[in-house]
Amino acid sequence: MDKRPGKRLNKRLFVSLIICLALAGILVWRLGAGPVLGADEKSSASKERNSAGPVKDVLKSQLAGSWYPADASQLRTQIGEFFQNAEVEPIDNVIALILPHAGYRYSGQTAACALKTVGSVYERVVIIGPSHHARMEEMLSVPRVTHYETPLGQIPLDTEFIEKLLKFPMFQNFPYAHQHEHSVQIELPLVQFRQKNFRLVPIVAGDCSAKTVAKAGEILKGLIDERTLVIASSDFVHYGPRYTYVPFKENVAEQIKKLDMGAYEYIAKLDADGFLGYKKKTGATICGSVPIAILLSMLDKSTKANLVKYATSGELTGDFTNSVSYLAVAFAGTWQKSLEVKPQRGDSQLTEQDKQRLLTLARKTLIYAFENRKVPEPSDLGVQISPVMARPRAAFVTLKKDSRLRGCIGDIYPQRPLYKSVITNAINAAFSDRRFSPLQKDECGDVNIELSVLTPPEPVGSPNEIRIGTDGMVIRKNGRSAVYLPQVAPEQGWNLAETLTHLSRKAGLDPDAWKSGASFLVFQADVFGEEK
Repeated sequence: MDKRPGKRLNKRLFVSLIICLALAGILVWRLGAGPVLGADEKSSASKERNSAGPVKDVLKSQLAGSWYPADASQLRTQIGEFFQNAEVEPIDNVIALILPHAGYRYSGQTAACALKTVGSVYERVVIIGPSHHARMEEMLSVPRVTHYETPLGQIPLDTEFIEKLLKFPMFQNFPYAHQHEHSVQIELPLVQFRQKNFRLVPIVAGDCSAKTVAKAGEILKGLIDERTLVIASSDFVHYGPRYTYVPFKENVAEQIKKLDMGAYEYIAKLDADGFLGYKKKTGATICGSVPIAILLSMLDKSTKANLVKYATSGELTGDFTNSVSYLAVAFAGTWQKSLEVKPQRGDSQLTEQDKQRLLTLARKTLIYAFENRKVPEPSDLGVQISPVMARPRAAFVTLKKDSRLRGCIGDIYPQRPLYKSVITNAINAAFSDRRFSPLQKDECGDVNIELSVLTPPEPVGSPNEIRIGTDGMVIRKNGRSAVYLPQVAPEQGWNLAETLTHLSRKAGLDPDAWKSGASFLVFQADVFGEEK
């Protein structure tokens, strides 16, 4: 790569930075204009009003017709055959399961074997699955909807349980994590077939450290009871060039099973840290390692693990060129009474020192990008990260030159620690705001940096509760959504009705769509900048 200095960020640097950000799975938002990627991106959630009056916010599974049959009768028949063919006996006191999450033709039989061991009826089912599409770091996402829908009907969510989770910073509502994530959705028809009248808690887990895993397990353990079934959704070793994992080329079936059983040894011992360490040491491509580790951290040491069934797609197809493994595990025991973990108070606000560190982080990020042509880590910048800065928060980075906007991009929903949001969006604002040419190196010292740290979006019961100039807003209706930041309406001179009319149009809806049947989220921003 050409390392010669120049006034303008060279094209290769710009491209390499964009590739780095794309690989990080970043959703980029432009100030006042919604997301740069997919400004009118459709949501799979929809609103409907039943005859009794209350509004349902329904998230429809996107898997019907591909991962399993879309026709309810065909789906029931297929699942019924899975359970009929499952040669297993009920296991007393099953409180948790590990289930695979491939298409039913591959893993449905294995999953049914585990579910058939469950003899009890549960009032609540918690399903924890990994995120395959939306990148999240040190956090888990729960949806703010009332129901999940599959061809077998609608499942009510345990919204009270979910609201308790959302009081903890590591649990956030990141809608994009749920819309097309199969790891949770694939389990739903199977559970519907086996369990009746339960409430669902769907959780999508991001990339989490062992510390975050342990804390999430502690929080969940404090909220569940003997009426709860917990499911960790995971496939096991993904072998072959399709998955860029080919650690061996001989005795493939035997070697794959050896890897899988090595992981199961730690599962059987309920050893979350050992399991995560094994995955790291071997490189075993177990996609749901975080959900499994969270489950293991929740279980009492007296719990017994039962390996109900083991299968591989290679065995099913007769071709191990590319193969995915499926384990069905049932855990028998009791949920030990645990004190409910209380959210910490008084330590979530940014101090003046935190704000200065974040501004320094943004400034040094720009300098580092020009000098090293890659996205930095905090250790590269010499900035200390406080606990508050490490919590998942959404942030915008605004660049101004001579009091004029030079770039502004950020996140609306929390999806990574705050310090990473600042690093990411400092680069985005400098090089990815399509309204402006990429920032030049000789401009770096002339721009002033302003940060807007957002609160998580919260629902409001009526658009009349939105405060112009204070609240940013998100509208959702008929599977469509759009967003405005708090400063948009004052800058345009709009009142509330004008703002909502423009917001409806931006979402691809009729101008007056906001007046009925729509739901709204609001958020606020803590805005601070460099001293001039």
